[in-house]
Amino acid sequence: MNDQQQAPKMEAHVMPSFDKKDIEENKVLACLSYIGILFLIPLLAKKDSKFCQEHAKQGIVFFIAGLILGVISMIPLLGWLVGFFGWIAMLILGLVAVIKTLQGQFWEIPLIGAYRSKLNI
Repeated sequence: MNDQQQAPKMEAHVMPSFDKKDIEENKVLACLSYIGILFLIPLLAKKDSKFCQEHAKQGIVFFIAGLILGVISMIPLLGWLVGFFGWIAMLILGLVAVIKTLQGQFWEIPLIGAYRSKLNI
């Protein structure tokens, strides 16, 4: 294979690391990131906390996914079915994210969590 025929390189996805003090001081506030529009609270109130900011960015993506799901669920029949199961999945994913956050862990939500790294906030 010559230089022009090389396969495109995949970007390496790296999980963030956090200071233990940052986690302990901010995990309760960071869990608000997964409760609707409340992602704005850790995003705006704790700009100095990497733990809060990463959870808030993932909360933005989670919120946008919920909005998209809401639009899809307005479509008769198939949209209703997708919406029903989508909301169940969103509820479960949100609960797991809140629990992991309160345990002081960062859990990347499957399928949508990787988009948080594309946000420059």
